[in-house]
Amino acid sequence: MGFQFRNRQRGVSLGGTIFVLIILAVLFVFGAKLVPTFTEYMAIKKAIVEAKGAGTTVREIQISFDRQADINNITALTGKDLEIVKDGENIVVSFAYEKKIPIGGPASLLLEFSGSTDERLKKSPLAKPAAE
Repeated sequence: MGFQFRNRQRGVSLGGTIFVLIILAVLFVFGAKLVPTFTEYMAIKKAIVEAKGAGTTVREIQISFDRQADINNITALTGKDLEIVKDGENIVVSFAYEKKIPIGGPASLLLEFSGSTDERLKKSPLAKPAAE
């Protein structure tokens, strides 16, 4: 009576390992390109709130935003790109811009950002403005 030993190997194959590494590399590249863009978006949202509190006229708010942009390295917008409207006694500061991120070759990623100091007008970073 002979016993047959079967060699059962368990684990990840070389092909599986390479596939996982390629996926991780692609995710890393996307992350490296997207994180600075979202960091700038968050800085812009903070800067419009501070600019609104620092001024009572359109020009004062623009100057305050430009100061914040210099400090926080904001390059996507300037104070003149802001939409500043007086809503009754309240001043509303809004912005909207697009950021095109090259992926490779002819491919690129287009992100649309918008925000406001008015809670009713706030939108998510990837939301498109609604048609009026």
